[in-house]
Amino acid sequence: MELTGKLAVVTGGTRGVGAGIARALADAGAEVVVCARRPPEVPLKGAEFRQVDVRDASSVARLFLELPRLDVLVNNAGGTPYRLLADADAERHAHVLELNLVAPLTVSLAAYGLLRSSRGSVLMIGSVSGTRPSPGSAAYGAAKAGLENLARSMAVEWAPEVRVNTLVVGMVRTELSHLHYGGAEGVSAVARTVPLGRLAEPSDVGAAAVFLSSDAAAYVTGASLQLHGGGERPAFLDAATVNGSGREGDSA
Repeated sequence: MELTGKLAVVTGGTRGVGAGIARALADAGAEVVVCARRPPEVPLKGAEFRQVDVRDASSVARLFLELPRLDVLVNNAGGTPYRLLADADAERHAHVLELNLVAPLTVSLAAYGLLRSSRGSVLMIGSVSGTRPSPGSAAYGAAKAGLENLARSMAVEWAPEVRVNTLVVGMVRTELSHLHYGGAEGVSAVARTVPLGRLAEPSDVGAAAVFLSSDAAAYVTGASLQLHGGGERPAFLDAATVNGSGREGDSA
């Protein structure tokens, strides 16, 4: 799948998953612009950096006014610290909603004119946290659930000129994995809970992003692609005292 001749913008594209997406798009032939509040520690080969705070509508508007065209928008910027609901006030949780839900809407609206002209596509980077309980990151999970729904509505409203899809990402090994899972031992233990036996690499997310941004996905819009290595093994299978082989018998 090639993206030669296409211009792509990746928000939060300077590290981790965003950098993996940017590299994959560039390797597929796209001209790539990455934006974030701070420049990358190591410049990304094949990508141009623009300093943008996606929560600032005027900063976002300037970015797209300066671009000659736009074929692919990847709304990747986001994240959250571990924070139990009762450990912070509503305003603090609202900041998480702003970054992970309101900002992608702000960016998409600013990019709409260019995307409509090119018959381009929007890719939302969602999370499995939006489809399951997320203790310690409840506001983030709520935002990601909203983002997926927003993408479905956007896909209907903006068809047929603009395609909009969501990449629902599970656990990914990045330079910040230790903040979520601990050191190497913690990462290995978490990886064993994934049916495929490992965490995703940023390049895995990048490969899926290339597909959804390419002409191979020309008839795909309003879709959510699960990228989670098979999800999570149901806890009751390991807690049960029968069927030790892991095969389910009668199930609820």
